[in-house]
Amino acid sequence: MSMLGTKWKLHGNGKTIRPGHVVAPDERLAWPLTIGVGMQHVVAMFGATFLVPILTGMPPATTLFFSGIGTLLFLVITKGRVPSYLGSSFAFIAPILASKQQFGIPGALGGVLLAGVVLALIGAVVQKFGAEWINRLMPPIVTGAIVALIGLNLAPAAKANFDKAPVTALVTLVSIILVSVLFRGILGRLSILVGVVIGYLTAMMRGEVDYSKIDAAGWIGLPHFQTPQFHVGVIGLFVPVVLVLVAENVGHVKSVAAMTGQNLDGVSGRALMADGAATVLAGLGGGSGTTTYAENIGVMAATKVYSTAAYWVAGIFAILLSFSPKFGELIATVPAGVLGGAATMLYGMIGVLGVKIWVQNKVNFANPVNLTTAAVSLIIGIADYTWTVGQLEFTGIALGSAAALVIYHGMKAITRWRGTVAEPETETTGLPPAAKAAMNAAAKRAGKKR
Repeated sequence: MSMLGTKWKLHGNGKTIRPGHVVAPDERLAWPLTIGVGMQHVVAMFGATFLVPILTGMPPATTLFFSGIGTLLFLVITKGRVPSYLGSSFAFIAPILASKQQFGIPGALGGVLLAGVVLALIGAVVQKFGAEWINRLMPPIVTGAIVALIGLNLAPAAKANFDKAPVTALVTLVSIILVSVLFRGILGRLSILVGVVIGYLTAMMRGEVDYSKIDAAGWIGLPHFQTPQFHVGVIGLFVPVVLVLVAENVGHVKSVAAMTGQNLDGVSGRALMADGAATVLAGLGGGSGTTTYAENIGVMAATKVYSTAAYWVAGIFAILLSFSPKFGELIATVPAGVLGGAATMLYGMIGVLGVKIWVQNKVNFANPVNLTTAAVSLIIGIADYTWTVGQLEFTGIALGSAAALVIYHGMKAITRWRGTVAEPETETTGLPPAAKAAMNAAAKRAGKKR
């Protein structure tokens, strides 16, 4: 592959995928098929990527532009080894909403840029020294708590939009739920997008959609770019988001490695740096912060096509779409009721993703360190505790994330010193008897060191 990762080998005859095989990142199908798969990736990311700017009041076309640019930048930095689309990250919704109230959109963009810089620096460290230190800093109990509290912290915002048009919101929510179980394949995976379309049609019939700005917008034109402003007060809002972005990115790379059978540990740092660089660009120009998209992993799993050529197509297609102001204004007409219904599902999904991290890693809540870490951080995040120090205001997400880190590592240090916790950190269910016996013996020995 070239330095840019743009020299692809043709997979077989370019028209079919051999049984038991996948189209690897450095391969491609015939260009008509590759273009079709690339456009499917745009459809897959579409609903989620647009919901973030709509919910936060950012320009949708600008967000689409920077997601396309960010995707191409990601492919270049990772040298075409990690197929990924960079869409809008839900983790940015809460800090953007909070910072807009204090500092306006320019202040929120400054926070997005700051998060991107920190993420890129972490990526550089990972590329140099490896990712093991991240696992020690953020074990599953901490990562799961932070992801969960970010989603659940947004519950009041979902309710506020829901209450503005309850009928439309309910139709949207029920549609999302039904589509996810009624249909298979790509349609079932696009349940949120389909639900939003059904909700939008309902809002049209109820006279809840305002089209005035669409008529005034041109068919072709530049996206609306904005520059950031920097305020000390946004630091506490946006830095915790970086922890979530790291977890998402590392998880994406591991998923792609597992599905393609390739070892991608050598580019995990590059993937983080690329994600950070794309977020910096978005912050500089008025877009939402980016992240690697699970929606597109679903498309790859369904099609068995992991070719980065398809992602070049997707990125270019997204950029072209962003140059239609009329299209951007159409997306911006999505009314509050539709947003309320979709957000009820989306924000809950973010919260449950945190729980999923605990389940997948068999986190043992009989261990008081794990239990306390999750319990305290979740309440702080959900209730949106606030602490003001001079110009700095730390809200629920920042305080909850800090609490998860401080409580976990603080309690771990004390238990090592006193030898007071006998319960293992992970569940032993399903382990071989010899492994269970060894873990129990270790726990008993630790209990005697007092």
